[in-house]
Amino acid sequence: MITKPTIDRIMEATDIVEVIGEFVQLKKRGANYIGLSPFANERTPSFTVSPVKGIFKDFSSGKGGSAITFLMELEKFTYPEALKWLAKKYGIEVEETVESSEHKEEDQRRESLMIVSTYAAKYFHETMLNTDEGQNIGLSYFKERGFNSETIRKFELGYSPDQWEAFTGEALKQGYQEEFLVASGLSVKRDNGSLYDRYRGRVMFPIHSFTGRVIAFGGRTLKSDKNVPKYVNSPESEIYHKSNVLYGLYFAKKAIREEDNCYLVEGYADVLSVHQAGIENVVASSGTSLTVEQVRLIGRLTKNITILYDGDAAGIKASLRGLDLILEEGLNVKVVLFPDGHDPDSYVQKFGTAAFKKHVDDSKKDFILFKTGILLKEAGNDPIRRSEVIREIVESIAKIPDSIKASVFIKECSYILQIDERALLTELNKMRQAKAKKDYQNQHGNRKTSFETSPEELAIFDETEKEKAEEIANQEREIVRLLLSYGSSMIDWDGIANTYIGPFMIAELSDVDFFNIPCKKFIDVYSEQVDNGILPDDKFFIHHSDKSVVNLAIDLLSTKYTLSENWYEMHKIMVPNEQNNMKATILGGIFHVKKIKVEAIIDKLTKQLIDETDYDNQVVIMQQQIQMKRVHKAIADYLGTVIPK
Repeated sequence: MITKPTIDRIMEATDIVEVIGEFVQLKKRGANYIGLSPFANERTPSFTVSPVKGIFKDFSSGKGGSAITFLMELEKFTYPEALKWLAKKYGIEVEETVESSEHKEEDQRRESLMIVSTYAAKYFHETMLNTDEGQNIGLSYFKERGFNSETIRKFELGYSPDQWEAFTGEALKQGYQEEFLVASGLSVKRDNGSLYDRYRGRVMFPIHSFTGRVIAFGGRTLKSDKNVPKYVNSPESEIYHKSNVLYGLYFAKKAIREEDNCYLVEGYADVLSVHQAGIENVVASSGTSLTVEQVRLIGRLTKNITILYDGDAAGIKASLRGLDLILEEGLNVKVVLFPDGHDPDSYVQKFGTAAFKKHVDDSKKDFILFKTGILLKEAGNDPIRRSEVIREIVESIAKIPDSIKASVFIKECSYILQIDERALLTELNKMRQAKAKKDYQNQHGNRKTSFETSPEELAIFDETEKEKAEEIANQEREIVRLLLSYGSSMIDWDGIANTYIGPFMIAELSDVDFFNIPCKKFIDVYSEQVDNGILPDDKFFIHHSDKSVVNLAIDLLSTKYTLSENWYEMHKIMVPNEQNNMKATILGGIFHVKKIKVEAIIDKLTKQLIDETDYDNQVVIMQQQIQMKRVHKAIADYLGTVIPK
C-alpha cells in the first residue's frame, strides 16, 4: 500500500482546478469554476469546482468529491491508481510498503509531533491571555503593535514564560513525551539530559501547514540585549521544512484565489497587520530567502505575485537577487515600494486600508522595470556599474519562459537602458542557449573540471590558459580571506554608517560568478547566512559541515610567517598594514576580482569576433567589446589610484 506521508504529499500538491482542467474546460465564476459535465450530455454548465474547498460537484449526474474521486469516476481508476496518476503529474515519488508495526509507528510519530505542536500553541496562547506575566508582557506587546483580539485569536498568537522549564515541565506533566518535545524543537536537551524551553521569554507566532495544522513556531524576544537573537525559529523536523512553508498561507489561500493575486511581505507583523486591515491575500517568507517550493505554492493559487517592500535600499538590493526564480516559474511579478521609514505593517496601521490599497495600486511596477530603475539609479553615470546592470537585467529577462513577454521587456529595457535592442536580444539568446546546454548536461552528465561554471563561461578557458585560471582562483581566494578577516567589522569610510563589511562585499559581488569550487561554496554559504540575517564569523566556517569549505577557511586564516614585534626597531623599515586603509583593502579586493572577470569577457569577445562572419553580428560584438574595454579601463584607473600594483 502507498505510505501515508506519500499520500499527504500528493494531497498537498494537488490543485483540483488544474487536475479537472485537463479533462473539462473550466471558466471562473466568482470563487468557483464551472464547466459542462463530463458525465452527462448538457448544454448549460452544471459542473462546479471549488478550489478553496478542494471539491467538485456535478449537478447533472449527482457525482461529486475530491480530485481523486473525479479520476476514479471519469477514468475508472482504482484509489491507488488515482494516487499514482497524481504523483506522476506532480513529480512525487511513490513509496509503497506492506502494513507493518514499523510503518504504523512512523505514522504515529508524525501525528505525535503534530499533536505536541498543537498543544504548545494552545499553551502559549492561554498563557498570554490568562496569566499576569502573559498579559503584562505578551498581550501588551501585541496590543501596542495594533493587533486586535480577533487577529490574536485567529493566528493563535501567544507568549512563552521567561522561565527555563515552564512549558517543558507542564508538557511532561500532561503526559507528552520527551522525545517529541525535543524532535519538534519546543524543548532543548542539556548535556546532563534534562530539558529546557527553547522559546522562554518570547512572544510566539505559530506557523501553520497548508491544511491549517500547527507545525512550527517563530519566537520574538522583547529584550534589548544585542547578544540575544531577535527571532528564534523551529528547527527542521519531520513535519516542518521551512523551504516548503509560507507564513499565513492557510489563512490567505481563499483570498488569493478570489483576488487572483498574492501579496508577498517579509515578516510576521506585516502579514498580521495587512490581514487585519481586510486584505487577506498576504503571506510572508518569514525572513528566509524565497524558495522554488514557496513560489510553486503560490503558483497553485494564482499566477500573480505583488511584492511589498519597505524603504530600506540595502534590503531591497539584497532581495533582488533571489526573485528571478519567480520569473522562472512563469509567474507575473509586480513590486511596490513603501516610503522610507515604513513597511507594510506600519503603513497600513498609520494610514488605514483605503490609503494602503491606493498606494499599492498607484505604486506597483513590473519587477523587471522596477529592478532596472533601482540598479540604474544606484549605478549613476559609472560605466562599470551600468554595464553590470545591463547584463543583470538581461539575465532576469532570460528567466521568463514566455518568449513574447520577454521580447516586450527587451524592447522597454532597450529604451530605458539606452542600448541597441539587437545587442540585448543577442545577449538574451546567448544566455538561453547556454541555459539549454547546461540543462542538457545536467540531465546527461557533465565532465569534471577544475572550475564550477556554466558551459558558456567555461569556454573562456582552455588548456593553454591555466595561468589565467590560477590568477582568477587567487583573486577569489583573496575575497574569501577578506570576508573571513573583516566581514564582521563595520565600514568606516565615506560616511557609511551601520553597515558591516561582509554584507557590503556580498552585495557588491552579487554580479560576480566564482569559478573555484571551494570559493563558490564559501560565497554561497556566506550569502545565504547574510540573507537569513546572520553574520558568520571564522568559527562558523571552521566548524562547517563541508570539508572543502573548512579546508579553505583554515588555509586562508593560517599564515606560515609572522612579522617580529621588533622588526621596525631593528630595521627601520615600515611594512604597510592593510588595516590602516580598509577602504583600499576591501574595494581593492572587489575591483581586482571584477577586473580579471572583465578581462576574461574581453578575451571571449575577441575570439567571437574572429570567428564571426556576419557583418551585423560583428558590429554588435565590437560594440560590446568597446563597452567592456571602457569598463576595464575604469577599473584599472581606480586600482591605480587606490592600490599600488
